[in-house]
Amino acid sequence: MQPASHEAMQLARRLRQLREQQWPDARRRLTQKDLAEALSAEGTLAAATVSSWESSSAPKLPPRHRLRAYARFFATPRSVQAQSPELLPFEALTAEEQAAYKKLETELLRLRSLAAEDPAVEEVASGRSWHFTDTGPVTLVCAELPKYQTGRLAIPSDPNYTELQGYADIDALVELHGHIRAENSRMPVHFRIPPKIEHDDLTGHIILLGGVVWNQITEELSELAKLPVRQSKHVPELDSGEIFLADIDGEVREFWPKWKDEEHTVLAEDVGLLARVPNPLNSSRTLTICNGIHSRGVYGAVRSLTDTHLHDSNERYISANFRNSPSFAILMSVKIINNKAITPDFNSNGVVLYQWSQGTAS
Repeated sequence: MQPASHEAMQLARRLRQLREQQWPDARRRLTQKDLAEALSAEGTLAAATVSSWESSSAPKLPPRHRLRAYARFFATPRSVQAQSPELLPFEALTAEEQAAYKKLETELLRLRSLAAEDPAVEEVASGRSWHFTDTGPVTLVCAELPKYQTGRLAIPSDPNYTELQGYADIDALVELHGHIRAENSRMPVHFRIPPKIEHDDLTGHIILLGGVVWNQITEELSELAKLPVRQSKHVPELDSGEIFLADIDGEVREFWPKWKDEEHTVLAEDVGLLARVPNPLNSSRTLTICNGIHSRGVYGAVRSLTDTHLHDSNERYISANFRNSPSFAILMSVKIINNKAITPDFNSNGVVLYQWSQGTAS
């Protein structure tokens, strides 16, 4: 193993210095375990990982979101004034503390950028699209199934009434709701159908599941977000879903599903959409759309960033192609094998059908 570079060692020393010397008058010494527990407010973190970042011989490289948490934690002595150290929300910082945070964030990210050029330093994590660093809330909005699509269990007067029987895209909802709850354990995470949406839901982080026919909110917010991708509601050749349309170089391109049979009854490949933009009703929060021509496309778009085996590489694809762009969209192929939607791998040929960010497309 090559020895770590001067820059990598400098970052490790700075992190150790912050923990040991930032507040010499604190009531007790801040241990690696204390710091790990405090930073676990934004996702579980082990003391051994903190130790690896502070290593004096072979330091590992913290992900950027962890360095931002470091900056927020060490921007205010209030982080260690409670009975147990705690990571305060950014909104809870005073103007002076926010200035200290920005200064420290800039320093730590600069050191990381210099250290990242060193091949001897290990990159230990990728992006986390479903982790939010503010106070939220997060609301998942699902389409409500029309009455003719539901059975007795969706009728409130039935003794065995089950509310989710009236929701569309339940597979995608269960998959994503559990993942977001795990990533944001201290943040309110709700799911609603459009008739039950409240004002506060629309000004937090919004995640829209499903298409425009049964979900008017998806259509309205997509228009407000001015995405170059939209769905066509009425296509005579396809009565089971809505195709995607994208404006590319002044022309409209259509994206269709593929079938295994001539009768178009067995789906071979669906099309999914993953899009994220600032919430048009509150620019400090996000709007994310997970959509598809059919429900398999919706589920594939969700699984692209929750699948245990593929979410890291897909996150790296997003980071490499869109960097820090606040607005991007990906149309993807979602293959169906044995009637199951297979998680799209953005790095495989032919999976990304179209992508866009900040007005550029490919």
